Amino acid sequence: MINISPTEAQIQQVSNFQDLISTPFQGMINAICWTRQPVGDFSEIVEKVDLQEDIRVLDPAELRELTLSKDGQLARNIILQDLQLFESYGAAPILNVIKSYERDDSYPFFPTDVYSYHVDRSPVPVDTFLCTYYGASSDILPNAQAIQKVLIPEIRAELQKLYDGPADGFDSFLKEYFFDLHYQAIPEARPINLGIGHIWRLACDHPESEVLPCVHRAPMEKPGQHRLLLIC
Repeated sequence: MINISPTEAQIQQVSNFQDLISTPFQGMINAICWTRQPVGDFSEIVEKVDLQEDIRVLDPAELRELTLSKDGQLARNIILQDLQLFESYGAAPILNVIKSYERDDSYPFFPTDVYSYHVDRSPVPVDTFLCTYYGASSDILPNAQAIQKVLIPEIRAELQKLYDGPADGFDSFLKEYFFDLHYQAIPEARPINLGIGHIWRLACDHPESEVLPCVHRAPMEKPGQHRLLLIC
């Protein structure tokens, strides 16, 4: 199990896939974790994948064709089972081998890439699911330990310099360019690392949500170590 302190009351832990998808978000809870310790050599799968680009989608057919040791086969079976669980649920899971994500340097004072703390938004009810099998894993922040960047006076002033329109349209501008999705950790913030092998369900910002969206970020990759990530 994951050790959760009182400041991490946003997390609900479950022990199976059915509870993962059916447990409602409520109150402060906006992250649900199926805590697991899957066995197998997931690093072997990463090592067997020819990664020429920064991110590569590894489809199930290619995964099945990899020549693996016994421990590598155990890892592969777990991933295939996870993919099947999500497909049976009606989701569209993607297995990625990641060297790095694209960095956003369009606005030096306001990066909007996934390394920045952010929330996910959807026009329809949906959640974000992810599982890191190998490599660095993502962080989440308690909402009370994060501040929306567009509310920080210095950043807001810089954004207003970019905006060329009527005053009452500024908030729409922030939303259109996704600036309002990004957050900054307060000085005393304590990020929660999502660990390896657990499957997480994170609340998104959508019209029917009854909880705050989960603030999260992708990790900086470890030098020479690619990530193996399921996401949907």
